[in-house]
Amino acid sequence: MTRRGAAAAAACTAAVVVAILAAFAVGRYPVGPGALASVLWAKASGGEHGLPAAVETVILGVRGPRVLAALAIGAALAAAGAAYQSLFRNPLVSPDILGVSAGAAVGAVLGIFLSQPVLVIQALAFAGGLAAVALVYVVANAVRGHDPLLVLVLAGVVVGSLGGAVIALVKYLADPYNQLPAITFWLLGSLAASTPGDLAAAAPAIVVGLVPLALLRWRINVLSLGDEEARSLGVDATAVRAVVIAAATLMTAAAVSVAGIVGWVGLLVPHLARLVAGPDFSRLLPASVAIGAAFLLAVDTLARTMARIEIPLGVLTAFVGTPLFLWQLVVARRSWQ
Repeated sequence: MTRRGAAAAAACTAAVVVAILAAFAVGRYPVGPGALASVLWAKASGGEHGLPAAVETVILGVRGPRVLAALAIGAALAAAGAAYQSLFRNPLVSPDILGVSAGAAVGAVLGIFLSQPVLVIQALAFAGGLAAVALVYVVANAVRGHDPLLVLVLAGVVVGSLGGAVIALVKYLADPYNQLPAITFWLLGSLAASTPGDLAAAAPAIVVGLVPLALLRWRINVLSLGDEEARSLGVDATAVRAVVIAAATLMTAAAVSVAGIVGWVGLLVPHLARLVAGPDFSRLLPASVAIGAAFLLAVDTLARTMARIEIPLGVLTAFVGTPLFLWQLVVARRSWQ
């Protein structure tokens, strides 16, 4: 590992550790690093930690699942954003470019409208995200004679607009006293209701999506040069593109099904990761995963502590992400060169 790579890994690891410690230390019931370490060690070793039962409840039953969910969802959205931006060779691409967020939102909104339980709503959101991207891919394959990347983006915009229209119709038809507030709250994004079951349902899909991105890291670098150059180097651009899109879509759908619509993570974090680790996807992917996890956890900590009522996560990521992106746009254009 080069000196820059070692420094980037140390910085990303430190960011994650600081975000985790801050998430437990800040709030109505602060938990210090010592208490956190004692409870976790006692849980792992089967011993006694000697602390009040309330401390263990906060760590393992209340704040712990939310912290883990923020880490997993931030990592998934950032990794998907890095993959999409490298694949499409476009710094403005985000994980919802192919309509996955709109499709997931349609599924969740329909579940809320039909008064389904939480697990069914999450399953519908996950299925809706996958179905939207599958429709985009079918449309793109039906259109021949054009740049496949451009066709995918345009099809994603069309499917996303259709999903937005369906959401607007369902909101118009929903009960304004019960269903409409629930739909609005879900669309704004939140981790307040995260449970160990949510994490257990989303984590396998996130891991399954990350594995092919890690295995195909050098091929993704080649694809960033263009299809002709990739074919000349023996890379099947069509097959690799399909695998990368499927993996990134799987992670995004899993994240959206748990947290709702959380923007800016997949757009902003890959740019920050390029500043730290460079454009090589073999270093960009782990840097994006670590920075995305730390970023979303830090924003979630702010969302639940900076006001009397919890601020929706999607709103706060926009407030935090907009100035950071403008700063990065001004000072970091060289990272794409």
